[in-house]
Amino acid sequence: MNFMEKNLRGIFICFIIAIPSWFLGRTFPVVGGAVIAIIAGMIITMFWNDKGKAAAGIKWTSKVILQTAVVLLGFGMNLGIIFETGKQSLPIIICTITTSLIIAWVMKKVLKVPANTSVLVGVGSSICGGSAIAATAPVIDADDDEIAQSIAVIFFFNVIAAIFFPILGKAIGFDTVHGDAFGIFAGTAINDTSSVTAAASTWDSMWNLGSETLNKAVTVKLTRTLAIIPITLGLSMKRAKKGTSFSLKQSFPMFILYFVIAAIVTTVCVHMGIGVEVFQPVKELSKFMIIMAMAAIGLNSNVVQLIKTGGKPIVVGAACWCGITIVSLIMQHIMKIW
Repeated sequence: MNFMEKNLRGIFICFIIAIPSWFLGRTFPVVGGAVIAIIAGMIITMFWNDKGKAAAGIKWTSKVILQTAVVLLGFGMNLGIIFETGKQSLPIIICTITTSLIIAWVMKKVLKVPANTSVLVGVGSSICGGSAIAATAPVIDADDDEIAQSIAVIFFFNVIAAIFFPILGKAIGFDTVHGDAFGIFAGTAINDTSSVTAAASTWDSMWNLGSETLNKAVTVKLTRTLAIIPITLGLSMKRAKKGTSFSLKQSFPMFILYFVIAAIVTTVCVHMGIGVEVFQPVKELSKFMIIMAMAAIGLNSNVVQLIKTGGKPIVVGAACWCGITIVSLIMQHIMKIW
């Protein structure tokens, strides 16, 4: 009862913001509900500085709901299918992730960007945008301003990629008879799943490919998403080493373990003949919870401070995005995919 009294008001406010954000995100998939929610939260908090009794629930939503959403994402992932169909794209994924993380580290040193922000932008750029940031943030103990700033940077470049990558693909001569080349490109070079699917769907529509490009892009994207596990585990172990003692729980966050278990459950169920569509409601719930968490993060963010300090993170995001795009194209050319 004490928990409800302390947190219910803040949770409810985040829920109310998430509902219209969810529907608007479905109407405008290139932008996505998460971006809409975080912007709405940031605008509201400009006029609502003192959260009062709602503050605790908003804070709880930004942390616990975020972690729970990441766990639920695992129920949409069949490890067997992902590993089998992702073999072709694996070398590209490894190279793009490595490139992004190195660029983020170098830019942190050169521009003196806060460590947490550079990590979040680097991981979000290289793996899966908002979901990777959601998984990484609690591991490195990032605050709401750092998360909001990183999310804003990542989704800014998501929108650009979703709109202009189909034009770029046509200009550089991607195969228009089959969707493999552009599907791999979208799956490795665009950060967030919503923008990956938007760009792939556009390419299918441009060349009447049905859902061929979309299927390829989503498979590559899911393979890439698995990098959340080793990245967050490595960051957690590094963080534990800085302390005076080693904690197993600190080196292996339980929500990541639950994420793996969820993916294993999906894999076992599929092998037993249960359709993956059974898990669709869980995946949708996960997406809605991420939108709720983004609303909470927006409510906890100081937009004026973000504007003052946003230049350097945008530069880091641009550098990571350009590096990933170039490496993806080079690797496809070397592997004779394009």
